[in-house]
Amino acid sequence: MNLDLFMPEPCQNLLPYDGHVEDYGLICTPIESNKSFDYLLKHLNWKNDQAYIHEKHYVTGRKYAWYADQTADYIYSGFKHSAEVWDSFLLRVKQRVETVLNTSFNSCLANLYMDGSQGMGWHSDADRFLGSHPIIASLSFGVTRKFKFKHRFTGEYVDINLYSGQLIVMKGKTQQFWLHSLPKMNSILSPRINLTFRNFQY
Repeated sequence: MNLDLFMPEPCQNLLPYDGHVEDYGLICTPIESNKSFDYLLKHLNWKNDQAYIHEKHYVTGRKYAWYADQTADYIYSGFKHSAEVWDSFLLRVKQRVETVLNTSFNSCLANLYMDGSQGMGWHSDADRFLGSHPIIASLSFGVTRKFKFKHRFTGEYVDINLYSGQLIVMKGKTQQFWLHSLPKMNSILSPRINLTFRNFQY
């Protein structure tokens, strides 16, 4: 539930240079957002993520689920993740995002953060199987969380709040020049789900 007094306004580009992140604002009503969150939390096949960092094996508190048009392996952080067949509700959400953007996607990497103790460190989605200039649509449900961008070379920051039902799209050279993160916030006690729609190059 959002208790914020000010909802996000659409913005054509949140970044000052070297990239393009468009904010579409809220594309779902509060009722739609709440129903979507409840369904996704209960019905997606959530798994704990794993990573090798400095030759050490970590199992994250954050969970993920990956769905795609075809069976494929998504390899990141040293682990292989196998795609699942689309959940029917998730597929309808994808189709809605595609209608808003007039763009098609063939996969979705979903992330579940149970509270503010779980986050995501600085990274970019510059994997070769996403192409050189990927379009990544990010749709949030659940509690409002801060989302941060940092330029790789200048160190400049851009911070935004992501609300339930809000859609942002990263495209152009964003992944080449900007890192992004979801910082931990121990004051946050409620969960958040993030759906990132992508085009996986088979």
